[in-house]
Amino acid sequence: MPNQTFNVNGQAVNVEAPDDMALLWVLRDKLGITGPKYGCGINVCKACTCHVDGKAVTACSTRVADVRGHSVTTIEGLATGSTLHPVQQAWLDHDVAQCGFCQPGQIMAAVDLLRRTKNPSDADIDAIQNVCRCGTYGRIRQAIKAAAAAMP
Repeated sequence: MPNQTFNVNGQAVNVEAPDDMALLWVLRDKLGITGPKYGCGINVCKACTCHVDGKAVTACSTRVADVRGHSVTTIEGLATGSTLHPVQQAWLDHDVAQCGFCQPGQIMAAVDLLRRTKNPSDADIDAIQNVCRCGTYGRIRQAIKAAAAAMP
């Protein structure tokens, strides 16, 4: 079985996995990183969103071979020590989560959006298209705008 070498949340990892194994399953089953969630497996719900080299990807539809030599960041890698990322803090401040299942993917998509757009419009926020079955979209929008205002 091939060795897959890449960085996850700032740590070098080397794991045996087939090239075509979804990054999601490598993260969850082989590395024990459970922030990215399995929702649909077909790049629709985006509960598994993480970053590869700073850009949002869905881990369910990304082959592990495609991240070889790259840096992967999951929700577990956003905070700096005990200091939450501004988006994580805004999620708490605006009481976004209900069930919480989709929130890691939502947060990772929001961080990616704010990396690209410092002052996002409602249309920019809607374009991230992460599914929230609880329907907290209004609070998600408020939190993203609050995080944008709090970021340098």
